Amino acid sequence: MSDFVDRVTVHVKGGDGGNGSAGIKREKYKPLAGPNGGNGGDGGSVIFVADRNATSLLDYRFMPHRTAGNGTMGLGDNKDGSKGEDLILPVPCGTVVFDRKGREPLADLRHPGDRFVAAAGGAGGLGNVALANKTRRAPGFALLGEPGEERDVVLELKSIADVALVGFPSAGKSSLIAAMSAAKPKIADYPFTTLVPNLGVVMAGDRRYTIADVPGLIPGASQGKGLGLEFLRHIERTEIIAHVIDCATLEPDRDPMSDYHALEHELAQYADSLDLPLGAIPIAERPRIIILNKVDVPEAKELAEFVRPEFEKLGLRVFVVSTASHEGLRELTFALADMVARMREQVAAREDAAEAERVVIKPLESPRANRRAPAGKQNLLEFSIERGNDDEGNPVFIVTGAKPERWVRQTNFDNDEAVGYLADRLARLGVEDELRRKGARPGDAVQIGRGARAVEFDWDPTIAAGAELLDGSQLGARGKDLRLADDGGRARRRTNAERREQYKAMMDAKSAVRAAMQAEREAGHWADPSIDDDRHDTTSLFGRGEDADAADGADGADGADSGENRGE
Repeated sequence: MSDFVDRVTVHVKGGDGGNGSAGIKREKYKPLAGPNGGNGGDGGSVIFVADRNATSLLDYRFMPHRTAGNGTMGLGDNKDGSKGEDLILPVPCGTVVFDRKGREPLADLRHPGDRFVAAAGGAGGLGNVALANKTRRAPGFALLGEPGEERDVVLELKSIADVALVGFPSAGKSSLIAAMSAAKPKIADYPFTTLVPNLGVVMAGDRRYTIADVPGLIPGASQGKGLGLEFLRHIERTEIIAHVIDCATLEPDRDPMSDYHALEHELAQYADSLDLPLGAIPIAERPRIIILNKVDVPEAKELAEFVRPEFEKLGLRVFVVSTASHEGLRELTFALADMVARMREQVAAREDAAEAERVVIKPLESPRANRRAPAGKQNLLEFSIERGNDDEGNPVFIVTGAKPERWVRQTNFDNDEAVGYLADRLARLGVEDELRRKGARPGDAVQIGRGARAVEFDWDPTIAAGAELLDGSQLGARGKDLRLADDGGRARRRTNAERREQYKAMMDAKSAVRAAMQAEREAGHWADPSIDDDRHDTTSLFGRGEDADAADGADGADGADSGENRGE
């Protein structure tokens, strides 16, 4: 089995954000002195980075699941949680990241150092310090951390080489790359010896370039025949295409010109389906050279000299070589070096021009830096509401949008105050007003989000969120913290007189209970546990648990003995 892997599916997951803390200050004479819960740490992200030292995607075949570190929970005393560690994954230069579902390219990591965040970490939840306001002085809740992004991506390696050797099977491509570089590909006398692309580094004086040996192409390779379709992607990034033509073939239907036209046809068919990056030269416009191989055979030498003028009429440079005798290899090596130098300058100029025309739109650095829209002018594109019906025909209103779905993920539904805070946020966003316009009535089912993370509840609109308030003012926040409520004096410190009064009332109540219990005991309602009233009670501490019949017989015998004794 070959160790070369150029396409693999990877499941990546960003780290989960840490939950916020709902801590409360504890100071002398100041119960519930204020919030001091810190924010949760953000989760780490999964990042692919182009690295020169990476040569294959083999590691991701054996370890396809990659997860970044989670953020830690916020602590009291305004201590924020630590951020999860990012997971840096090195990939070879020339790796393209695709979305597995739509096969859309997400990133093209062509140059060393190029980075792509494949799965962003979840944001940490806010602590109650960040949630405190004049309505909620010390919130008894905090926001939950958001889960990290999770998805499948496809990594596809497109080798970045300067020269691509293309040709029919057994044309001598592997022998040529072995003769020109230090590469050691497999060489044999049967077709499809090369099952994976081979790369070789060629030195021409002080100039250096790379050549790629692509597995043999046959007619129909662009439609999936043979191995060509699997590895044609490796010629997408090459600057020069070199046709290696076998002049010593014995097949009757093949000759150098027909081989050339067949290869060009397959390249043209494959090029039509390519979506090249900015600045890349189309395959049809890339320079070609013809390498007539195996001229160490006399018949092949004659054939090469015969067809050479035909290729030159097409404007192609022709090199007659032999990998066995190394004839013509030095001339070919330096000629390719000159062509590569010119193409590099041309490609660099095209990339600079493409970068100048590209419009880059950068989002805000922090998602929390978004400004809130003025009251009554919320952006309706922030959410959308669809009306549907459930299995029983009852109306269901589905709310979708980045903000409502994110707020739902951050809410702890075990805390009534947190649920009230969520309702206030949805009302300020305009969700409840939009539900009214859609025809929702109290008691209708409302679902926020889709899929497994969706939350459904019965709609219970409030006056603060509806049109009943003429001045548009809000009555107050829902889900108030009962710890700070004024009802019953729970939020106010007791005076010393009140403490003494409450203590006296408690002691009087205890004395009254003791007196009542003593009166019941004296009246015979209570039994003394030290007296064995029922000897047959097996649960009694003093009872013997005797059998009733044995006890009656024993009582009769005792009576007879007593009579005899009295008679005496």
